[in-house]
Amino acid sequence: MKIDVELKNVTKKFGDTVAVDNVSFKVEKGEFFSLLGPSGCGKTTTLRMIAGFEKPTEGEVYVGEELMVDVPPFKRPTNIVFQNLALFPHLNVYDNISFGLKIKKLPKGEIQKKVEEMLNLVRLSGYEKRKIKQLSGGEQQRVAIVRALVNEPTVLLLDEPLGPLDLKLREEMVVELKRIHREVGTTFIYVTHDQGEALTMSDRIAVMKKGRTLQIGTPTEIYERPKFGFVADFIGRSNLFEGSYADSVVEVDGLGRIIVEPEPHVSDKRSVLVGVKPEKISIGRTLKGLDNIFDGEVKETYYQGQVTTYRVLLENDSLITVVVLSSGVKEIFRSGEKVKVGWSKEDAKLII
Repeated sequence: MKIDVELKNVTKKFGDTVAVDNVSFKVEKGEFFSLLGPSGCGKTTTLRMIAGFEKPTEGEVYVGEELMVDVPPFKRPTNIVFQNLALFPHLNVYDNISFGLKIKKLPKGEIQKKVEEMLNLVRLSGYEKRKIKQLSGGEQQRVAIVRALVNEPTVLLLDEPLGPLDLKLREEMVVELKRIHREVGTTFIYVTHDQGEALTMSDRIAVMKKGRTLQIGTPTEIYERPKFGFVADFIGRSNLFEGSYADSVVEVDGLGRIIVEPEPHVSDKRSVLVGVKPEKISIGRTLKGLDNIFDGEVKETYYQGQVTTYRVLLENDSLITVVVLSSGVKEIFRSGEKVKVGWSKEDAKLII
């Protein structure tokens, strides 16, 4: 498989501050690759080094097989969509999209053909003469994306482009952006702090924290098999229990034994974390047939339409989150009620 982007041991320092710390990864041709993490984790700085707006303090950046460190942004086979979109408000839609093509001095007929193709791609045919201020937020997003795509970059870089949109419009644009990627086949590198966006759109995700990439994998790998407590909790939340592992059992102080799947690579008596996703936990007055069942007290209940979320206090004073589908639920438990919570050993993920 052809590699479109590769970072080798890239570090970026601003004075004494290390923004990106020895990051390495490869992005395959045609892949939708996301950099995911909280604010300040280094994901945007990493993207800016690929684009050429920042120069690595150490390490190497390749696009295709060409070393990019000394190549200025305008000569790189990349294009970028910023969070603020950076559309030209004084130009109409056609002139915004065609701007880069005119700079290249392409023939007028070729420019018109390319702009029409891009407008068809994002379902904005007939919008050529509209001013940017006449467009909705979602329409502006689509114009910004095709303005970047019309120049046929090897890699399209997207720096939290959905950030300014309201929730409903963001959800619509996530679906739209994935469709655009599928149809054009261009390599996308997407920066976001929203785990839902990353899980929905990405072929692979790099989870970042404090300038480092903690884990890189498919959405399923990242969600179902996190390697670090931070990853487990950041991707969809996890209930974390700390204890000592021995023979498929984790002994948790004040709580007791949590049965997990056998892990031959973990030595006995080693301190580990166990992660259990809220939606994997059952709750009821009585529970049977589960490997791990504990007593608890409901402290908070949140009915949220499709799901109901509980905060349950266990015997070791740990407060866990339980999420159940609201449909089919015969009883909603209230604050102060005694309940049992439980999960299977397959859903108790060992985190080393």
